[in-house]
Amino acid sequence: MNDNPDAPTASEPESTPHDDTLPVYPMGPPPVGPPATPLSQPQPRPRGRTAFAASVVAASLLVGGASGVGGAAAWTSSHQDATTSSTVTSGASTSPVVNTPAAPTVPGSVEQVAKDVLPSVVKITVTGAQQAGSGSGIILSADGQILTNNHVVEIAGSSGTITVSFNDGSNAKAKVLGTDPLTDTAVIQAENVSGLTPATIGQSSNLQVGQAVVAIGSPFGLDSTVTSGIVSALDRPVDVGTDGQGNSTVYPAIQTDAAINPGNSGGPLVDMNGHVVGIDSAIQSTSSSTSQQSGSIGLGFAIPIDEVMPIIQQMINGQTPTHARLGITVSDVSTGSGAAVTEGAKVQNVSSGSTAQSAGIAVGDVITKVDDHLITGADSLVATIRSYRPNDRVTVTYEHGGQTKTADLTLDSDASSSTS
Repeated sequence: MNDNPDAPTASEPESTPHDDTLPVYPMGPPPVGPPATPLSQPQPRPRGRTAFAASVVAASLLVGGASGVGGAAAWTSSHQDATTSSTVTSGASTSPVVNTPAAPTVPGSVEQVAKDVLPSVVKITVTGAQQAGSGSGIILSADGQILTNNHVVEIAGSSGTITVSFNDGSNAKAKVLGTDPLTDTAVIQAENVSGLTPATIGQSSNLQVGQAVVAIGSPFGLDSTVTSGIVSALDRPVDVGTDGQGNSTVYPAIQTDAAINPGNSGGPLVDMNGHVVGIDSAIQSTSSSTSQQSGSIGLGFAIPIDEVMPIIQQMINGQTPTHARLGITVSDVSTGSGAAVTEGAKVQNVSSGSTAQSAGIAVGDVITKVDDHLITGADSLVATIRSYRPNDRVTVTYEHGGQTKTADLTLDSDASSSTS
């Protein structure tokens, strides 16, 4: 999902993204002031991250707040005058005021989910050298390990600050335990905290299209915001940029129509049992420029929790995250090239000694399936491979010289080349 369809091919797990009419943006912390690229930060990605400027949001809230206060004050003054005036007759009819008991929460309702999950969701405020913004996070442990997006914390660099705001109104400073740009995940540690309520981790592999879900986070800095919707698609390849080494950040996303906006990033997408099934990370926008990014249009994307839990555990353990690889360069199939198939990932280069080379996959072959996952293009292949772990066994179906072939192979690891 790239607004530059003519970009050159890239090495797997890189890819040439598809050309969509609607761009996809990670919901990074909204920048304040002119953009800057401190030397301590990673190289900028080709597609910039944007959200509304925090100063604009703050101004909007300030105007609304002032109007609200003014309105309340005027109503109070008028109301007091009326109740103390001698012209008010005792026979005037009034609406009765009754105490309506709160309705009991129903198990499996949005209300019950919110009640259960809100204590496990935090607002994350990040301040860098010349930028600042906010996102969301998911509490993983009682002593303050918190899961969020890499793009939420990355602008802090090595000299910025990260502050966590909890549901009870308390705050704590935090430090980064680990980041993984390829899956857009990060784990931070809140300092000097205890007794927190960890979220319950569910299984994204059990999701079904049409299933009800709830998103919780801090869109535009508005903490403890709850929205609901359904799973509108599964395994949607979402490309939100590249890391400093040119590797694509592509994952097989959960698509939802639950309202997700900038600031929801890093917050949980949960099922109706209150179990975390995804990490809210990106939105589709009608804008052609990241500087004019709009809000929710009912197309939000979350990283499936199953695929990233091993990577999250590596970060918690202080290890460098690793990812599965085929060891090839791929592109989309060109419909005008006379190819036998019109959808798939066309092999442009095969790395020497890779698992793909050992399996007999060659330049010009078109990969159409990995196990039971249909491959529709380069992003589709990268996202699918990212859902596996190094040393997993897979069956790759591909077209070679007009014939359909299969290869059973063991996926490589990027452990030797990863610098994330």
